[in-house]
Amino acid sequence: MISFAQRTTLKETVVQQQHITRNFDVKLTPQAPSPAIEAAKLGRQALDKQFHGDLNAHSLGEMLESMTEVEGSAGYVAIERITGTMDRGTPQLAVQVVPDSGTGGQHVYTFDFTLP
Repeated sequence: MISFAQRTTLKETVVQQQHITRNFDVKLTPQAPSPAIEAAKLGRQALDKQFHGDLNAHSLGEMLESMTEVEGSAGYVAIERITGTMDRGTPQLAVQVVPDSGTGGQHVYTFDFTLP
């Protein structure tokens, strides 16, 4: 617990929350499945992305995907190395995509972040 006297000596930090949504282009190149996953019917894709707008960056990566029995529904995980405007000291970024949530086939990124 911080006393009133201690509270008055703490340095105030102004925090500004930001929200950006912009487009990105992605090129997917199918890759041959490794023998270890072929029986699981998992697919692999090479990723090549170009981010536009507030985030001007390029990424290369790989995606592992699994189709479900429901038409148009699937799950995937991907890892990418991004070259562009990312801060050191923030070593992890997690993006979750909800199955069946895509709209219009357009690729969009949204970041919510806070700056001191």
